[in-house]
Amino acid sequence: MPVIRFVREGRDVECYPGENLREVALREGVELYGLKGKLGNCGGCGQCITCFVAVEAESGPGSLSPRTAVEEQKLRRRPEGWRLACQTLVQQSVMVLTRPQLGLADGEQRIAAAKAQPLAAGPTAWPVVEGDADDADAPEAADGNETATSGEAG
Repeated sequence: MPVIRFVREGRDVECYPGENLREVALREGVELYGLKGKLGNCGGCGQCITCFVAVEAESGPGSLSPRTAVEEQKLRRRPEGWRLACQTLVQQSVMVLTRPQLGLADGEQRIAAAKAQPLAAGPTAWPVVEGDADDADAPEAADGNETATSGEAG
C-alpha cells in the first residue's frame, strides 16, 4: 500500500491507491486544519482552501493525481508544490507537510530527516478481497450442494 509520510506529525500512514488525501488524514487523526479551517471548512469540496499541504517528496512521478482545475484556480498564488488535500488522490507513496503556511521551527532538519528514510513505493492496485473470489464460486458451490442433497435423498 502507498505510504503517506506526514512530516509535521512524524507519522507514516498506509492507504489504498486512489484514496483521497484529506479523507485519509482525517481518518487517521492527522490535523489538517488551523483554527480558521476548523471553524469553516467546506467539507472537502475545494472551495475554502484550508486543507492545503506541501508535497515534500514523491516515490515517483504520478504519485499524486494531477492538479484539478479547482486547485489551479485556488492555488495560483501559492508555491507549485502545494496541493489541496481534498482534491488530491494518492497513487503511490508521498511525503507531505500539513499546514505549510505555519512553517516549522526546525523544519529544514525535520524534512531532511524524513527524506533520509526511503518511502515504500507500495502497490499500484487495490488488493483482491477473498470474499469477492468466493462470490464468483458461489453458483458452482450451490450446484454441488444441490447434487449432494439429491444424492442423499435418492
